[in-house]
Amino acid sequence: MSRNASSHIRKPVAPKSDHVTIIPLGGVGEVGKNCTAFQHADDLFMVDCGVKFPETEQRGVDLVIPDVSYFIENMDNFRGIVLTHGHEDHIGALPFVLPQLASNGRKIDLYGARLTLGLVEAKLRERKALEYAEFHPVEPGERLDFSSVAVEFIPVSHSIPGSYAIAFHTHLGAVVFTGDFKFDFDADSVVHTDQERLRQLGEEGVLALLSDCVRVEREGRTPSEKRVFRELERIIEQAKGRVIVTTFASNIPRMEQSVKLAFKHGRKTAIIGRSMEQNFGVAFDMGYIEPPENSIVTPDDANKLPLEKILLLTTGSQGEPTSALTRIASGAHPYIHLAPNDTVVLSAEPVPGNTETVARTIDNLFRNGAQVIYNAINPNVHVSGHASKDELRDVVRALKPRFIAPVHGEFRHQYLYTRMAAAEGYAEQKMIITEIGDELRLTADTIAKVGKVRAGAVLVDGLTVGNVSSEVLRDRRHLSADGVVVVTVVVDQESGELLADPEVVARGVLGSEAEQFIQGGVDALARAFRKPSRVRPEYTTMIERVKETLGSYIWQKAHLRPLIIPTIIEV
Repeated sequence: MSRNASSHIRKPVAPKSDHVTIIPLGGVGEVGKNCTAFQHADDLFMVDCGVKFPETEQRGVDLVIPDVSYFIENMDNFRGIVLTHGHEDHIGALPFVLPQLASNGRKIDLYGARLTLGLVEAKLRERKALEYAEFHPVEPGERLDFSSVAVEFIPVSHSIPGSYAIAFHTHLGAVVFTGDFKFDFDADSVVHTDQERLRQLGEEGVLALLSDCVRVEREGRTPSEKRVFRELERIIEQAKGRVIVTTFASNIPRMEQSVKLAFKHGRKTAIIGRSMEQNFGVAFDMGYIEPPENSIVTPDDANKLPLEKILLLTTGSQGEPTSALTRIASGAHPYIHLAPNDTVVLSAEPVPGNTETVARTIDNLFRNGAQVIYNAINPNVHVSGHASKDELRDVVRALKPRFIAPVHGEFRHQYLYTRMAAAEGYAEQKMIITEIGDELRLTADTIAKVGKVRAGAVLVDGLTVGNVSSEVLRDRRHLSADGVVVVTVVVDQESGELLADPEVVARGVLGSEAEQFIQGGVDALARAFRKPSRVRPEYTTMIERVKETLGSYIWQKAHLRPLIIPTIIEV
């Protein structure tokens, strides 16, 4: 990593523009995929570049990332990517996006905390995309000067160290992105949100506030992480057998506290799960985690210890199918098997879309005899990293922005945030709810949507980026819901006459009646192809005839619309 974050940066010159442009490319109307364009004069920045996990209907898709076409079309003004923190929904798309942005050997400048960049570096190395990035670690409170903008990094409390709010200073005033944040007033907390600096910014003049709003529905304030640590200690101390703790793989403080509490009560810790191992290693190498000496053992060594002397830290808090906890719960893990006295702690809440998979994992854990402790039955095992309503209101009062545009939330969160701001005296014309691709223009006196840019979701399927079309998803939905039918028809090359009975193979269409069903389909096709024709039919016409005939027959018999794959062999 580059040690000097500002070695290549140009000093500010006279402002050239009377407006600021902001374009959300993700993270509004949804939770995840956070990515925003900020532009003033000839300085264009990307704020975060995250992923979103696929919806149920996006079958076979691994990740959803933002469409960054706007940046590709404006690379002459592009100054780099500013990262608020190291969570997947803020950095996870970088291995897929950087190769799109880098051209002619140019590296893309990345600005963020040391831990954030360390996590990014590990991701890029794994995806063989390290060559596209230039790293610039930024310390809390540091301010970097560009031609028309100064970028300030303000420390905030969140569930991962190295979290920043970002202030873009322009001659029109500051534009503040809160990033993910909360206030943690506990004296023992490692990082506190710098409320004094926020108040100073409010006195200096804030043009616009783009605030995290995902927890606006919750009244009051988000509790301190210390509440979780106290509850984890109680659980570990009282557990009679093995303890398994699962949390987000990027929740560095919770992982460290689990290790320390386990060691305090005579247990060694083994870390299970690739992403957790990777993040723990990066945090340890950079000094963000300081486990007691000899407190960490390998999974092999853990299996040789008495169960009451073990704590396992695992991935799987979101019920991911291939995660360690999911495989343990289903009995599919190669070397970890549940025992009757195991205590499993899910120290996380399901993100939107993952509720069913998490519930299935919990069910399987109970079925296998484990004692399961999760947020619904013990709210002390997890606290959010996001600000609740009172804290969100405090930020509005501190910054006193001229304009407000809530981000990082679904539409209801954005709407409720504007209602909260309205109660603080903000007029409707001072607030705006954005959608992905909206081009916002802010002047000293106005905020307005002035157009749309190309934006949306790019689907990542294995190693493929952006090639999963709506047609592919439709086919996958058909396969899942109604099955697949493969048809082979052999016809005379000259006349198009059927030379043998069609072969029909059906999967996922009918059960015990499959044989009778298939024969009926064969008969329907045979009748369709025996109809006399004055001219030899085209190949595409025969394909359509197969689909239409078989599709109609299946709908009449079973009220299903399976994916039909015809093959025409001309002899």
